[in-house]
Amino acid sequence: MKRLTRKFAALFGSDIGHSFLRSPGALFSTLVLLILIAAALGAPLLAPQDILDPRTFDLLSANTPPWSANDLAGHFYAFGTDDQGRDVLSATLYGTRVSLLVALVAVLLSMSIGVTLGLVSGYFGGRTDAAIMRIADVQLSIPAIFIALLISGLSRTLLAPGVRDTLAIYMVILAIGFSGWVTYARTVRGAVMVEKQREYVQAALMIGLPTRTMLLRHILPNVRRPILVIATISLALSIITEATLSYLGAGLPPTQPSLGTLIRSGQDFLFAGEWWILVFPAAALLTLALAINVLGDWLRDVLNPRGL
Repeated sequence: MKRLTRKFAALFGSDIGHSFLRSPGALFSTLVLLILIAAALGAPLLAPQDILDPRTFDLLSANTPPWSANDLAGHFYAFGTDDQGRDVLSATLYGTRVSLLVALVAVLLSMSIGVTLGLVSGYFGGRTDAAIMRIADVQLSIPAIFIALLISGLSRTLLAPGVRDTLAIYMVILAIGFSGWVTYARTVRGAVMVEKQREYVQAALMIGLPTRTMLLRHILPNVRRPILVIATISLALSIITEATLSYLGAGLPPTQPSLGTLIRSGQDFLFAGEWWILVFPAAALLTLALAINVLGDWLRDVLNPRGL
């Protein structure tokens, strides 16, 4: 406990901690992000209704406006209900949880692929570098959302309906993950090409340090700052990409509600007067993405002031 306390004290006493405490945008976005993450993780405890269990839906309370009690059942719903009597607050909490999970795992996948290829490309150079960068150039010429749609579409075509719905969340993670590795690879490659010319690398080569040890224990820690910035910004982009895929019907099925599927289902009721079915999930998506972007911009300015 004392060791952890010392680490926190050292962090907030550093230049980064000082900049964080003096940045209202970073402080506010971090607070909002922590609240949303806590609400998403605590969805099973905080949500008034288990939206994964249709038996908890109350058809008598269908289409109840927010901040009012239903005339028939008399139940109060803060965010209202949809046409099936599903509590919109509960759906938003569970949807935020799923969207965060998909985006976080997809970012970790993109980071793993991109950082690995960037390290190999920048360190070895030659034909290896040329081959990896040409693949990256080809992928950069294709919009990321198109690549995600292509992978998601292929999975929906090749898999049986029952298997497809079961594996939908994994397919979406793969689609988003494989569409976002290029930024990591190009950034890490450039940083590695600079680092491998430094004296500590030359000294390590002279004493016969293994290549794997050199890359993972010495070069990688020195290029982690831009990786952290890219990962933070990519998290917001992954959340939006998942919502886009689900909104277009190429992402998660309605049985695995995310913010995208909730927005898609709420669109049908927007002009029928039940605006809350769409507005609250959309507001959660906007708030989540905006908070992460603001925090990412601050990290970029602090950790990499000369730009990526």
